[in-house]
Amino acid sequence: MLWLSLGTGLLSSFMLFSYVKGTEHMMKHYRWVFVCFGLLPISLVYSAVFNIRNWIVFKLKSAPKNHKSKVEQVSKQIKDWRASGSKQKLCTSRASWESHSLREGKYKKTDRKINLNLVDILEINTEKGYVRAEAMATIGELTATLIPMGWTVPVIPELDDCCVGGLVMGSGVESTSHKYGLFQHICKSFEIVLATGEVKRCSKDENSDLFYSVPWSCGTLGFLVSADILIVPSKKYVRLEYYPAKTREEVVRVFKEQTLRTEGNEFVEGLMYNENEAVIMTGSQTDDAEPDKINKIGNFYKPWFYKHVEGILKTGYCVEYIPLRDYYHRHSRSIFWEMQDIIPFGNNVFFRYLFGWLVPPKISLLKLTQTDTLRELYRKHHLVQDIFVPLDKMEDTLKFIHKEMKMYPLWLCPFVLPNQPGMFHPPGDEDGLYIDIGAFGTPKAENYSALKTIRKLEEYEREVNGFQMLYADCHMTREEFRDMFDHTLYDKLRKELKCEDAFPEVYDKISKDARY
Repeated sequence: MLWLSLGTGLLSSFMLFSYVKGTEHMMKHYRWVFVCFGLLPISLVYSAVFNIRNWIVFKLKSAPKNHKSKVEQVSKQIKDWRASGSKQKLCTSRASWESHSLREGKYKKTDRKINLNLVDILEINTEKGYVRAEAMATIGELTATLIPMGWTVPVIPELDDCCVGGLVMGSGVESTSHKYGLFQHICKSFEIVLATGEVKRCSKDENSDLFYSVPWSCGTLGFLVSADILIVPSKKYVRLEYYPAKTREEVVRVFKEQTLRTEGNEFVEGLMYNENEAVIMTGSQTDDAEPDKINKIGNFYKPWFYKHVEGILKTGYCVEYIPLRDYYHRHSRSIFWEMQDIIPFGNNVFFRYLFGWLVPPKISLLKLTQTDTLRELYRKHHLVQDIFVPLDKMEDTLKFIHKEMKMYPLWLCPFVLPNQPGMFHPPGDEDGLYIDIGAFGTPKAENYSALKTIRKLEEYEREVNGFQMLYADCHMTREEFRDMFDHTLYDKLRKELKCEDAFPEVYDKISKDARY
């Protein structure tokens, strides 16, 4: 009752000030009021209802029975579009604000929307080692279901609401990616509804061209309706070692050494806090833990993970045992470090103990409630980029980021990039070892300009055989984009599968010209 009364009073005051000052002014300068007393309770209720619904569906085992009819409905919608003359291109009915990309796509306003109600886990096959999940099933749903059964997906991007379809059609990288590659590389097969309405399964042994072309295609070859994903046995804890480094050279050296270790490091990750200081973390799963070193970082009253790690720069090397699911979702409560700009006092000990159980708000709701002014401020002064470069270019890239952006923390995550067909592969004939440098926040460089800096970054990425994740702002020309990503197999399939009148090209969905 106290929370309800306090929330009602503050929201009333917020609405009064909004009337006097204007909604744009209030949402820009006092957004935390709206988030704390509006979005946080709504997010909590939404998550609770959705989790209960998922639990009931899973226990009743009704999802597999319903999946076939749902796929048939998708196929029927496409066939109806064909019968009506195919005048518009196709896209999913999922609104732009429901995705994790900051981009607002024009095509959502003009294309014919196909409804995909595909949110369930369909099958867990421990004998063959896979979980079959629908395209909009989330990472949070997968870990909540699999870990109590003693299984896990080996590549788990940290944010709970990342969905299978987005991780396949876009990309997903995690601290296990130096062993397993990206999320697409642990997928055994895909089920796709094509532009003709035909339903087709593909794997490395069946319709292999389609299997290798679906990742990074952003839904421009067909609608993904399910995926079979590798599962492996899980253990209770992650034994996590923290290695502070105090110079850029030491950061690069320790990070490379730990990445290249052939035994013991199941997880490798780094957080860089300024030009010279970082903490490199390595871990492995275990069922045994030293009781006095267990840290349940997922508890709502615990410090945000990146703040906890920052403290280790002062205290020095240490070892902790973190419950597995807590580790997987270690960056969820603070949305990496984006929450500090949304609720500046969110990591305060009083706030954590009183209201930490409400955090985080749904990213989709944060996007839905952005005003035009706030969206423009983010576009000009806020950067969200995952920068994929070869590991041997790590130090040069850190120098580039400091010079052109000067933004911290930075997320450091190594990954192996198999030399497989498709849009996204290393040059040459061998697998490549890369690093994802995640830059999320407000650049402090005096010369920062959103358009000019991102253009410089894209040019640098192409020069070093790097890549840009497709959820981020893209200012490349079509030719530059095709230079970065191999379209050979993609173009071939677009013609064979009659996609050209049904779906835009990837570039036409993700470039600056595709936004409104």
